[in-house]
Amino acid sequence: MGKVTGFQEYDRKMPAKLPPAERIKNYNEFESLYSDEELNKQSARCMNCGIPFCHSGCPLGNIIPEFNDAVYNKDWEEAYQILSSTNNFPEFTGRICPAPCESACVLGINKPPVAIEEIEKHIIEIAYEKGMVKPTAPLIKTGKTVAVVGSGPAGLAAAAQLAKAGHEVTVYERDDKVGGLLRYGIPDFKLEKNVIDRRMEVMEKDGVVFKTNIEIGKDISAEDLVRNNDAVVLAGGSTIPRNLPVPGRELKGVYFAMEFLKQQNKRVGNSPITAEDILATGKDVVVIGGGDTGSDCVGTSNRQGAKSVKQFEVMVQPPAERTPNMPWPTYPMVLKTTTSHEEGVERFWGVNTKEFLGDENGELRALKVSDVSWELDIMGRPVKFAEVEGSEREIPCQRVFLAMGFLNPQFEGMLDNLGVEVDARKNVNAKEGVYRTNVSKVFAAGDMRRGQSLVVWAISEGRECARKVDEFLMGHSVLESKDSINQFEQVFHS
Repeated sequence: MGKVTGFQEYDRKMPAKLPPAERIKNYNEFESLYSDEELNKQSARCMNCGIPFCHSGCPLGNIIPEFNDAVYNKDWEEAYQILSSTNNFPEFTGRICPAPCESACVLGINKPPVAIEEIEKHIIEIAYEKGMVKPTAPLIKTGKTVAVVGSGPAGLAAAAQLAKAGHEVTVYERDDKVGGLLRYGIPDFKLEKNVIDRRMEVMEKDGVVFKTNIEIGKDISAEDLVRNNDAVVLAGGSTIPRNLPVPGRELKGVYFAMEFLKQQNKRVGNSPITAEDILATGKDVVVIGGGDTGSDCVGTSNRQGAKSVKQFEVMVQPPAERTPNMPWPTYPMVLKTTTSHEEGVERFWGVNTKEFLGDENGELRALKVSDVSWELDIMGRPVKFAEVEGSEREIPCQRVFLAMGFLNPQFEGMLDNLGVEVDARKNVNAKEGVYRTNVSKVFAAGDMRRGQSLVVWAISEGRECARKVDEFLMGHSVLESKDSINQFEQVFHS
């Protein structure tokens, strides 16, 4: 423990951010880093609890008290080695993770939790600055070849781990650049793409080969991919968005969120755009969906110069703090105000969109909506809603972005050709802890297997799947699982 009384002496403090009026002028990241003194104080707040619940809160099982202690003592090599032992890409999670580890922080019972996510970002940035981030693949290879389909966080994590085990790894991506959701789903103001490129350079030095503009099942047959490799990892995303099939859905001006966000990311990254421009400039915008993707649409709309921005959510407004039904250390479903919300938006809860209204040219002019009231169960969870009588009204708007989540992966092409089984939710059927599909040599991980989820879960999935692939190829695995790392850590410090 760095400082026994640190959690009593220092309050949680976050790095400074540019004012909203300044940051919406561009798509750059706008959060600064801690000073050396402040980083030392924030790491000192970690109590090194007898039972570190932050471990269970983190899907990766990050060894948090130990890297906080190393940061406090300014032992950057140790801090980096501890962090990278469980997390391949802390530069991603340190920027865009909702930090379930902080929700499970023991200090968070009666004080603001330790700033774990920010400390994680600082460790990896310092490691890059000091030249600690180096290739890890062995010089002697196994001679086994693995194809990874999809270059999102799950695919990249699987590729990095398999290269570390000595296998020859090729990653196939159907877009023009590597990164998947990281590249074309998350706006640059949350994750600048040079952060991805920097990591790709390290992976390429590890021998990972990236092939872009190749769609498996179209440019290369799925059967040939399986035939020509010793194992295949399916790590595509859950890419089919949830629709809102109400009257007027066909009107021009109604788009899925990812159509909007991907196009803007391509624009920022100087990638070619073949479709018609989707812009919020000078428009009254309504974002339907209250999650992170909806928030990203808000931030992007403001940067494009929208006339006004509203965000609708059909669910009830979450509470500001934990309720008895959300006890520590579970992840609480409380009201979240993002940096994009700070930049300007009107937020509405309990609003149901009934119809898209168009003008004589077939373009969106308004929404017909109504308020709804929810019936709650004994745990306070909404189970059924009813329209509030007399609440129906029109909301003028010329752009709507549907950000209501994703249903399942795309079946057309690769999955259909392979004949992999799917589960009840139409995700690829590959049980956790095994990650193998019904097709010989074919494994699956990430959103394609478990459904729409967090980047940190995708990285965890990719790592665990890679270990199972290594076992399949070699009879045993040199890669440690999340559980084995944490068991060692607990025994070592007992």
